[in-house]
Amino acid sequence: MDLEALIPIVMFLALAGVFWIAYYYKFRSRQELQQTVRTALDKGNELTPELINRLGEPEPGPHSDLRKALVWLALGIGLALCGLAVPDPSGHALQGCLAGAAFPTMIGVAYLIMWQYGSRQSA
Repeated sequence: MDLEALIPIVMFLALAGVFWIAYYYKFRSRQELQQTVRTALDKGNELTPELINRLGEPEPGPHSDLRKALVWLALGIGLALCGLAVPDPSGHALQGCLAGAAFPTMIGVAYLIMWQYGSRQSA
């Protein structure tokens, strides 16, 4: 097998590994939450629905959409700058990177709009 054929295979395996690790740790945190609830119930403590909701998923802060927007915008700008860094006299690399950068950039713009709309609603 050619070494160049291994590069995309390793890339996709690494990406799958990252997703697997993220889902595994989310599964573990839910499992630990259930164990905590079971232990509290076994000891006779009363658990209110509000307490369980706060334990399960913390409420996002007021600036969480802004942080997500900045991350997505930075990713889009980084992809666009990557196209400028590639030495391609035909310009195809720049066009491809700009096309790929459009998606995270638009997601970042959407988060910015949600953050702006949410800050106006809370005011």
